[in-house]
Amino acid sequence: MTANVAVETTPQAPLWNDPARPVSDRVDALVEAMTLHEKIAQLYGVWVGASDQGGEVAPHQHDMEEAVDLDALLPAGLGQLTRPFGTVPVDPALGALSLARTQARIAATNRFGIPALAHDECLAGFAAWGATAYPVPLSWGATFDPDAVRRMAAAIGRDMRSVGVHQGLAPVLDVVRDARWGRVEETIGEDPYLVGTVGTAYVQGLESAGIVATLKHFVGYSASRAGRNLAPAPLGSRERADVLLPPFEMAVREGGARSVMHAYNDLDGIPVAADETLLTGLLRDTWGFDGTVVADYFGIAFLKILHGVAGDWAEAAGTALAAGVDVELPTVKTFGEPLAEAVADGRVPEALIDRALRRVLTQKAELGLLDPDWHPMPPALDGTDPDAPDDLDALRGTVDLDRPENRALAREVAEKAVVLLTNDGTLPLTRPRRIALIGPNADEPTAVLGCYSFPQHVGVQHPDVPVGIDLPTLADTLADEFPDADITVVRGTGVDDGDLSGIDAAVEAARGADVVVAALGDRAGLFGRGTSGEGCDAESLALPGAQQHLLDALLDSGRPVVTVLLTGRPYALGRAVEESAAIVQSFFPGEEGTRAIAGVLGGRTNPSGRLPVSVPRGTGAQPSTYLGARLAQASDVSSIDPTPAFGFGHGLTYSSFDWTDLVVETAEAATDGEFTLSLTVRNTGDRAGTEVVQLYLHDPVASVVQPVQRLVGYTRVPLDAGESRRLTVTVPADVASFTGRDGHRIVEPGELQLRLSASSTDARLTATVTLTGPERRVDHTRRLHARFAPAA
Repeated sequence: MTANVAVETTPQAPLWNDPARPVSDRVDALVEAMTLHEKIAQLYGVWVGASDQGGEVAPHQHDMEEAVDLDALLPAGLGQLTRPFGTVPVDPALGALSLARTQARIAATNRFGIPALAHDECLAGFAAWGATAYPVPLSWGATFDPDAVRRMAAAIGRDMRSVGVHQGLAPVLDVVRDARWGRVEETIGEDPYLVGTVGTAYVQGLESAGIVATLKHFVGYSASRAGRNLAPAPLGSRERADVLLPPFEMAVREGGARSVMHAYNDLDGIPVAADETLLTGLLRDTWGFDGTVVADYFGIAFLKILHGVAGDWAEAAGTALAAGVDVELPTVKTFGEPLAEAVADGRVPEALIDRALRRVLTQKAELGLLDPDWHPMPPALDGTDPDAPDDLDALRGTVDLDRPENRALAREVAEKAVVLLTNDGTLPLTRPRRIALIGPNADEPTAVLGCYSFPQHVGVQHPDVPVGIDLPTLADTLADEFPDADITVVRGTGVDDGDLSGIDAAVEAARGADVVVAALGDRAGLFGRGTSGEGCDAESLALPGAQQHLLDALLDSGRPVVTVLLTGRPYALGRAVEESAAIVQSFFPGEEGTRAIAGVLGGRTNPSGRLPVSVPRGTGAQPSTYLGARLAQASDVSSIDPTPAFGFGHGLTYSSFDWTDLVVETAEAATDGEFTLSLTVRNTGDRAGTEVVQLYLHDPVASVVQPVQRLVGYTRVPLDAGESRRLTVTVPADVASFTGRDGHRIVEPGELQLRLSASSTDARLTATVTLTGPERRVDHTRRLHARFAPAA
């Protein structure tokens, strides 16, 4: 006889909450259990701002969106939270608490307990109040140093992850095609190989910290007609394949990016958000990308509003889903009720929603958001009880997003990005007695910031809130660098106000000085509120406002003029190219930027930056880049000369270098082989310095028109005074590939030149080599890099 024993049982956790099961099984089970509205809810975000009181986030309103009712939305779930830190100024600790409490509410409200994925901008650092403002991407390109950029991105990612953010909307991999475009500051440069290598390093750094990197803007956005933001991009398939796509291809293949943002533009009449051949055929089926494709803000609605390829919101949603867009950002517009109704009436197959949903849920599972031990508190608030009574004073200031190690990284990148364009020997300045610091950026703290920095992007809308980080002006750092000098600061004119009334005073100050430092350039802003930035396109590449007038007056003063540029794009400088004692170019170098510039002026730092974009000689010779074919160069049949004042890759140092002893160890290779060469680089100066060895490929005869030359490799070579280094360069035939007449990428037999150069206009050593054998077709698995290494 047996006794009846009561056995206590524990309900089995749903399969989707079991981290021991394969992610695909967990996702399939969750998709199967969801209603249509719950599925759709995972495919959109809501734009919010964290609370400065630690309470739940508040929906942000924009002129492109209707009011959002979170109480009505959340029971079905929520895919993303848009820019909780990048919408209003909020103390980072209180913002993290606000986000955590919101996540707890989201998870508790939907029946599957799924939190949202939070994303924010991180183009030049985490775009949050009090976070380090690093140099803009154009400065990353000027470093020619992927390793430094990788380390910087990892630091940015750690800060974002520490406060509960999962995804960063960076890097921008658009290749500059017209420097008049306002978003040039957000790009890495005008060469696809430089953009690809530096951008991929940024992706690797961000992803190493657990942040989902988002490649943007895929693709063609930077090729807009006349450099106008959102204008049509009338480019051919070969330019798209050989110039604009390679950085994305590299970042997907080598960077491990987990998200891609579609571009706003159309390509030959097909909006990218509606282009299935691009977003699915190329990106996924060919390249093997398995992450999420997110909409650029309001980009799906633009299919109806701007492009006119959708008659209503439902058609816009269905078109984007079919093309391969998975997530609508920044808020729900088309992927809400319009999409649900379109599925109900048969216009949009539910299978398309399931396809996007699987990608979204897979990413959430990989981030741990479906795990049973998930909790809303981020690492920065570890140990904080979200339900405890608020003690805001105790919490405020406990999360530091601008730590000394961040500033050290920001300074390193800024120093490596300063480009010395000309120097007649005036620099470095040796104990100057009287300095006239003149110009609109002489004493302006925000002159170092790009348009996606928090102070310029958000802070300007909150003028009563402190900027949140230390932004020393050039006047401050020159005073530190030259403590014994008498420094007179005169504004002269504004960045773009055209005011001439202060120029006489500026010239008078110049005449009383030993040296003049002219601090000129841009003011970053958005949509016409600056001279550089999104929506701040330029009619010409003349310095904004009356700055050229001021510069010319200073050149006439009879004193040596050191022209210092703090800009978001290159500008034509007129007489200053020949008449300045020196020209120092810095592209919005971030919060440590003026210290970096002062270090170069005083000689504490030996400059090593190189131009990521050409500096034009004339104000109107656009669009032009060094990648032009022969017919794009100066000729006798056109009165416009596009020859730059300073070519791509140019930059001087306070050292001198000799390049000698070129040996072509393999001068002939099959179309699937490689070439090997070696050279010696010697520092012949009297101080340590860094040379940047650049390798350009010239294809004299090809079946389709080629640029005169293009970058295929580079390396930084730091050398002590008198030190030399022997380098070996391995150049696979694959880097000579291009898109042939039939649309396929090929490597052709024939003669090539490999130019070892200090810039695109300064070839030092040239090797003539030959590819032999049959024409060979290659694809996305081809070798992408020429490799530099110390000689054995």
